[in-house]
Amino acid sequence: MDITHPELYGYLAGFKTPEELVDAANRAHEAGFRRMEAHSPMPVEGLAEAIGFRKNRIPAIVFLGGLLGGLGGFGMQYFSAVIDYPLNVGGKPLNSWPAFIPVTFECTVLAAALSAVVGMILLNGLPLPYHPVFNAPEFARASSDRFFLFIRWDDEAFDEVETRTFLEGLNPETLSEVRP
Repeated sequence: MDITHPELYGYLAGFKTPEELVDAANRAHEAGFRRMEAHSPMPVEGLAEAIGFRKNRIPAIVFLGGLLGGLGGFGMQYFSAVIDYPLNVGGKPLNSWPAFIPVTFECTVLAAALSAVVGMILLNGLPLPYHPVFNAPEFARASSDRFFLFIRWDDEAFDEVETRTFLEGLNPETLSEVRP
């Protein structure tokens, strides 16, 4: 596989229906293509599995964010009430942990939610102001009424001629080369 492929970034095949796209993605996955993307104007059931979408790391990121937020919230209160400014109120112990629960809970939820948003943005590679598929004129319809399967040049099974022949065999409505 050529690591620097200056001419061709991949092939973009357009389909009229989501069923055609899922069928094409299944057949491409069976043919050994792994680095492919599917674009559709709406969620399509079975498409993620068809393109071999892997489990993501968002749950672990959210858990760690929530854990750190909870520990930070509790630690902040412990530091202020026990170490920095100890003040005996009503004879309660300085480390009165039940009083720390509401703030600890709120910090846990806040940090988990922020971790989910930031993790989602980073794992999706956003913001993405430019992608070579934007150069394909028919790709503008991906947000309205067309379904696209994109096979990238850096796929192990990608061959310029064989991949084009394979995609033509799927009977797409459109098939175009995507240049960087």
